[in-house]
Amino acid sequence: MFVITLTYKVDLDVVDSHMDAHVAWIKTALADGWLLIAGRQVPRVGGILIARGVRDDIEAKAATDPFVMHGVADFTVTEFSPSFVASGLESLKP
Repeated sequence: MFVITLTYKVDLDVVDSHMDAHVAWIKTALADGWLLIAGRQVPRVGGILIARGVRDDIEAKAATDPFVMHGVADFTVTEFSPSFVASGLESLKP
């Protein structure tokens, strides 16, 4: 499992101008099954994505986010192994 942290590099008006493409990318990633959760950071300085897969693939996919491709945000990928999960989320454990 991976936490992808997006950090905005530009003003929010520029971020918002790329939001439709970013949301479409998220919807495709969710439908493809590698992305599990996505949302804004609070305060709104970037986003957090939870993904599963192979690190090299996750990094390559994160690089195709329109925010990243257009220089709106940088990303970092942190790998973790879930040891404990809430009831109903057992499929997320390795």
